[in-house]
Amino acid sequence: MIDLRSDTVTKPTLAMRQAMFDAEVGDDVYGEDPTVNRLEARAAEIVDKEAALFVPSGTMGNTIGIKLLTEHGQEVIADSRVHIVDWELAMTAWFSGVQVRTVETTDGILKWEQIRGLIKPVSFNAAPTGAIAIENTHNLGGGRVYPQAVIDEICDGAHERGVPVHMDGARVFNAAAASGNTVKRIAEKVDTITFCLSKGLGAPMGSIIAGSRKHMDRARLLRKRLGGGMRQAGVLAAAGLIALEQGPAELPRDHENARFIATELAQMEGVTPFPVETNIVVFDVSATGRAPRDIAASLRERGVVISAFSDRLMRAVTHRDVTREQCATAMGELRDILRRN
Repeated sequence: MIDLRSDTVTKPTLAMRQAMFDAEVGDDVYGEDPTVNRLEARAAEIVDKEAALFVPSGTMGNTIGIKLLTEHGQEVIADSRVHIVDWELAMTAWFSGVQVRTVETTDGILKWEQIRGLIKPVSFNAAPTGAIAIENTHNLGGGRVYPQAVIDEICDGAHERGVPVHMDGARVFNAAAASGNTVKRIAEKVDTITFCLSKGLGAPMGSIIAGSRKHMDRARLLRKRLGGGMRQAGVLAAAGLIALEQGPAELPRDHENARFIATELAQMEGVTPFPVETNIVVFDVSATGRAPRDIAASLRERGVVISAFSDRLMRAVTHRDVTREQCATAMGELRDILRRN
């Protein structure tokens, strides 16, 4: 099976499996797992924050990040298609008691001029702005990378008004590989950042949230409230350490494969790919006259898995476990299916 649904499907490498087998462990709820402690220290160092916390998932990391920066009854300003809006079961409302003030964008990239007029102070009528959330890279925007100047302008403008900024950096290492900026530079001005170890970096599970020491002390309590207190979690953190050190070097190849897929798609009648910057290829098939779900079902019968997530759009995500040859095979099968329409 050629699986292009997501980079979440990557399998741990042999080095990760061996490290998991050999991991030194302790009870992480007591702060006594040495491998988790090393992972958190290294993650904090990479993003240049005071502290970091290992959490089971990116959704938990984002949930904690929003909770840290807001109070019940506030608003969070975000693009209308960000992960915290579409894919996290309304945890902003359920856990943090805030509503999201969504902003329509063409490519998932919020600009300060769109945000500035939406920031509200405490009043007798409107919910005050508690935080701004940005997603880098932007998943449904086709893996788009936030320009650094845009991040800086948002953070500077928000901080002048006393509003913190959270970055959902699930694929921030992809953003770094595509932009040439370090993850440290990308995260420099945001107050909290999450990133996944289990996507392009290839660990079997886990994410990181990072920020100030004060925030991470509270984050540890919030993690426990969400059921995320882990015991001998070093067996997972060991793979995460290898993902941090070795995973980023492999991401440019994934980006090259995504560009290859986009080039192939652009040559198919009725198919329009979004611009590709990283490892996500979103493409519109509405002009083929075929429903994305029907196309996806036909591809699966041929051993290719690609996501259909609307009545016109499909998504292919490249990752370490898919080769260029497999990408070519997948595109050949798609081309044949569309020709048979």
